[in-house]
Amino acid sequence: MNPAFSVVFLTTLIGAGQGLVLGLFVVEARAAAGLLAAPSTTLYVAGCVLALLLLAAGLLASFFHLGHPERAWRAAAMWRTSWLSREVIVLPAFMAAVTVYGWAHWQGLPGTLWIGGLAAALCLALFLCTGMIYACIRFLQEWATPLTLVNFTLIGCASGVVLLTALAAALGEPLVEVVGAWALGLTVAGLVTRSAALWRNARLKPRSTLQTAIGVKHPRIVQKAQGFMGGSFNTREFFHGRGPGTLRAVKWLFIIAGFVLPLLLLAGGLAVSSPALLWLAVLLQFAGLTAERWFFFAQANHPQNLYYQAVS
Repeated sequence: MNPAFSVVFLTTLIGAGQGLVLGLFVVEARAAAGLLAAPSTTLYVAGCVLALLLLAAGLLASFFHLGHPERAWRAAAMWRTSWLSREVIVLPAFMAAVTVYGWAHWQGLPGTLWIGGLAAALCLALFLCTGMIYACIRFLQEWATPLTLVNFTLIGCASGVVLLTALAAALGEPLVEVVGAWALGLTVAGLVTRSAALWRNARLKPRSTLQTAIGVKHPRIVQKAQGFMGGSFNTREFFHGRGPGTLRAVKWLFIIAGFVLPLLLLAGGLAVSSPALLWLAVLLQFAGLTAERWFFFAQANHPQNLYYQAVS
């Protein structure tokens, strides 16, 4: 597939915002149970504001993928059958819940844990909708696996909790070590499941062949031209035009920048109590996960590429 940077940034940004809100809710739930020292109100308010900025930036990026942004409201019309329509509905509902959650903490209102629980439920529903948009497409074998949903959730949670760790360190909160341990664990889990998806996809056998694509059974078929003088919507939309070397380079880039180096920076930042190293981990991980999401889209091989293999 040809990765659209609007969707790359959409999924990366809202994933981090979702992970941040889930982290805040878990912190509050554990504090309410006496398992964690209660943080200041500032952490909740700043965390919600930061999450809303990430969600709003992701939502804004999505509009650049629309041919007619003024018709964006129609995307919600097929909610009974479309995971995309469900995502369009759940995302603003989640943003509204996060807004109320942060405002309730700012005003010192009771019942913030229940509001946070609602926001967390909507957050998980949003992960489900976003992941299933791609996992439900059966003819794209690289996406049609439960690992797609697992990776969207774990990678979003990892990036959000790494951000929560850096925020807590900047505010001088006493729970930095605990949240940092969560960030380390989630990043390792994300690396393991993403590596599992890479291993699986590298061993896929295409269900279609050039013979089945054009309906000819001859054992040796070579395409020389498309039959017209240039590219088409099909060749632009469903193929990225990059070579195998580029894909390999991007794969190792996101593994190192999105997982390995952030783990080292997190461990170092927690060991020496350095907020600077933690914020560096946030920035580096975001760049790496942007590359990961580009690779996720680029690796999917649309069956129509069997037919459109060459341009005359």
